[in-house]
Amino acid sequence: MKKYIIKFKTVEKSPKPVTLKFSVYSGIGGFITIAILSFLTKNFQIPLIMAPFGASCVLAFGVPDSPLAQPRNIIGGHLISTFIGLCCFWLFGNEWYTLSLGVGLAIGIMLLTKTTHPPAGADPIVVILGACHWDFLLNPVLSGSAIIAIVALLFNNINPYRKYPKYWR
Repeated sequence: MKKYIIKFKTVEKSPKPVTLKFSVYSGIGGFITIAILSFLTKNFQIPLIMAPFGASCVLAFGVPDSPLAQPRNIIGGHLISTFIGLCCFWLFGNEWYTLSLGVGLAIGIMLLTKTTHPPAGADPIVVILGACHWDFLLNPVLSGSAIIAIVALLFNNINPYRKYPKYWR
């Protein structure tokens, strides 16, 4: 038990804070992306936005060098997790164990497919609680996550000090 408790102690410190310039630039990237998704959703009556996309923007613009923020992870993570959530919902309904099964499977499959994207871990909860249909995979998931990745590609590379993505595979 003592060995277990001792793991809670650490000598490491939090990373240094980012500069104000980096922070503002990242915030603008998230603002632009959510503005585009919201505008298109409202004006074309096509659902392109869901709550986990806000967290995807934190990764895509706030820590663009992270493996979790790469386009493959944004799009693949959301597609896989949503698909798993839909399967769980349509097989077992909206039950407490369906939520936990969906999230657990999504985590495992994202790790196995190298598409780990933490915001996508919420997708099974969104689709199960929302009683979503299969078309949710196309809109908002595929189209919305693709827009996030495209804006991140364009916006992050405007800045001469950023290179995005770090890798495609």
